[in-house]
Amino acid sequence: MHKLNSQPGTWKWGSLCLIFLAPFFFLTYGFANQYASALNNVPSIVFDWEHSIPLWPWTIIPYWSIDLFYGLSLLLCWNKFELKQHVLRLFTAQIISISCFLLFPLKFSFERPELHGFFGVWFDILMGFDKPFNQAPSLHIVLLVILWDFYRRHVNNSWKWIVDFWAFLIAISVLTTWQHHFIDLPTGLLVGALCLWMFPVQVKSPFKKEPRQQRTAKHIKLFIIYICAACIFLILSFLFQPWSLWLIYPAISLFAVAFAYILVRPHFFQKQENGRMTIASYLIFAPYFISAWINSRIWTKAHPEDSKIIKINNQLFYIGRIPDILNIQKYDVIFDCVAEMPVASTHQYQQYLSLDLIPLQAAQLEHAVYKLNQVLNCLHDNKHEQKILIFCALGYSRSSAVLCAWLLQSQHNYTVQDTINIIQKARPWVKLNPIQIQQLDLYRSRIKGLTA
Repeated sequence: MHKLNSQPGTWKWGSLCLIFLAPFFFLTYGFANQYASALNNVPSIVFDWEHSIPLWPWTIIPYWSIDLFYGLSLLLCWNKFELKQHVLRLFTAQIISISCFLLFPLKFSFERPELHGFFGVWFDILMGFDKPFNQAPSLHIVLLVILWDFYRRHVNNSWKWIVDFWAFLIAISVLTTWQHHFIDLPTGLLVGALCLWMFPVQVKSPFKKEPRQQRTAKHIKLFIIYICAACIFLILSFLFQPWSLWLIYPAISLFAVAFAYILVRPHFFQKQENGRMTIASYLIFAPYFISAWINSRIWTKAHPEDSKIIKINNQLFYIGRIPDILNIQKYDVIFDCVAEMPVASTHQYQQYLSLDLIPLQAAQLEHAVYKLNQVLNCLHDNKHEQKILIFCALGYSRSSAVLCAWLLQSQHNYTVQDTINIIQKARPWVKLNPIQIQQLDLYRSRIKGLTA
C-alpha cells in the first residue's frame, strides 16, 4: 500500500475505533487479571538464567510509550482498508491473548523492590491496574509486533531505524521492568505475527480461496504428513520441558503448512510481488523456510546448475532450482513457481506461485503461461540474447511443467511429449509424473479448442 492511496478523513473513523478499542482493552485485560488473582495456585514458567536479568527503572518509559503509539496508529491510517485491517489485528490480538490468560494463567515470580523518584511514579501508576498475571503471550509484545509493522510502513526508509530502535527498547522493557518472564516474549511474537498474517495489508488474505486449483488426493496426503510431523514436535515439547518448549515453534509452522495444503492456498506463505515474504510469514514459517531451503540444496547436490533448454527468437530459456542472489544476476528475467520459499529479486521478476509436490492443473498452467508472457512482453530489446530462468524449489517438476505449457502455447506444432523431450535432453533427471502429463494434455486440448 502506498500513501497515494490515502483517503481524507480516515482519522475520524479511527477515532471511533479508538473509542471502542480503548475500553475493550482495559476491561478485558482487567478481567483476566482479576480472574487469575482469585485462583489458589497460578504457576510460573521461568528459566534459571532469568534471575540475572537486571531491573532498569528507566525502561518504564519505553514500556509505557506503547500506549501512545497504540492510540496514534488508529488516527494515522491512510485509508479505510488499512484502518479495517489494523483494527482487526488489534482486536484479534486482544481476543487471543486474553483467551490464553484465562485458559493458561501464569504469574510473574520475581518480587520487584520499591522504586522512588520519577520512574517510581510510573511504576506505581502501572501497579494501580496491573497485577503479576496476564503473562504468556505478552500482550505488550503482541501489540508491539502489530505497531512495529504499522509504523515501519508509514515512515520513509531513512527513518525506519528509529522505529526499529524504539521497538527494541519496548521489547526489552518487558523484561527489564520485571513485568514478564522470557517465555512471554516468543509466544507474544508468534501471536503478533499471526494477527499480521490473518489480516494482511499488502498481499492476498489467507481467508480467500485459490480459484484455479482443486483439492486432490495428493493435497490430503501431504496435509496428513505435515499434521503428523507437527503433532510429533508438539508432543516432544511437552515431554521434555522446559527447554523443549521451543519445539512448539516448528509445530506451529508445520500446522500452518498443513492447512496451506488441505485448503489449497499457496498464498498462505504470503509471498509478495518482489519475491520476499511478509514479516508475518517470516516469523510464522521460519522453521519451514529454513528446512525447505536445506532440502532444496540436498536434493540438487548432484545437479546444482541451471540448464539451457531452448532458444526462441533470441530468448534463451533456462530451468533451475531456486536461485541465490549471485545466480540471479546472470538473467534478464526470472520466473518464480515457488510459493514456499523467498527469493531476493533485483531483475525483471514474475511469479506464478504453487505448492511443492503438487502437479499443476490445466487452469493453473494457463494462468502461469499468461504471466510468463506478461514479463516476456516487457523485453523490448530483441537484437541481443536475453536469458530467462524459470525455477522451482528443485528445478524439476513445476518449472518444467510451466515451460512445457508455454512451448505448447507458443509453438503450436509441438505435442506434450515433444516439450518433455526438449527439457529432458538438457535435464535428463527431470521426470514429470503421469498426473502432470495428463494435465499438460488437457491444457493442450484447451488451447487447441478441443475441450472447454
